[in-house]
Amino acid sequence: MLKIRLKRTGKKGEPHYRIVVMPSTLKRGSRAVAELGYYNPRTKPSTFQIDLEAAKEWLAKGAQPTDTVAHYLVKNGILKSVKKGSTLSKGRAKKKADTSAA
Repeated sequence: MLKIRLKRTGKKGEPHYRIVVMPSTLKRGSRAVAELGYYNPRTKPSTFQIDLEAAKEWLAKGAQPTDTVAHYLVKNGILKSVKKGSTLSKGRAKKKADTSAA
């Protein structure tokens, strides 16, 4: 499955991110299928630059954005809304389910 996600670049303690399309099974630093833009959280306000047409094209092809990228796509008007799931982390939800079954 292809994901639209962030790929970290920059020095230690000074992160910058590229918004890329890559298979979900690859590591964060691996070669991307396509670069759509960049995200710099260190500027005030943070900078989020993305090629809107390319993002829409990859979403139409079935690429799934990660939660962080999806929130910024909603802010820019590319997506209508983000699916809301459980607010518990996966680990906490699993432990809670295990204790209730006992």
